[in-house]
Amino acid sequence: MKQTKYVMLALLCLMMSAVCRADDTPIAPDALPAAAKTFVSTNFPGKKIIYAEKDWNSYECRLDDGTKIELNKKGNWDKVDCHMQAVPAAIVPDAIQKYVKANFPDCLITKIDKERYGYEIELSNDLDLRFSYQGALLGMDD
Repeated sequence: MKQTKYVMLALLCLMMSAVCRADDTPIAPDALPAAAKTFVSTNFPGKKIIYAEKDWNSYECRLDDGTKIELNKKGNWDKVDCHMQAVPAAIVPDAIQKYVKANFPDCLITKIDKERYGYEIELSNDLDLRFSYQGALLGMDD
């Protein structure tokens, strides 16, 4: 009987944590942090934010060209996915741009994601590359 209570308590805790994390709430684009709005207007001139949502510690927005941007709670970008278009060159570190240009001259960087170890990018040929914050290639996946 005691084991059943502990199992039920554990399941209840898991369900509560899942519910607490799943509160993506749609918000007006104007409700995004100032840093987020500045990032979009600077790096995506002429593009309009058509959808925005807030999670417990992050934001997400979509632009009218289909670009998806994930932002931290302060409004700084964490991930930019432009699908088959190039991400803005201004957000890609120079060392990564040089590596891609030298080794994949016909490819665009279509996605960039900040990770704890550095950056993960996706090229227009669906190749994923991982770089340190200093720009050293750490690995690749196809």
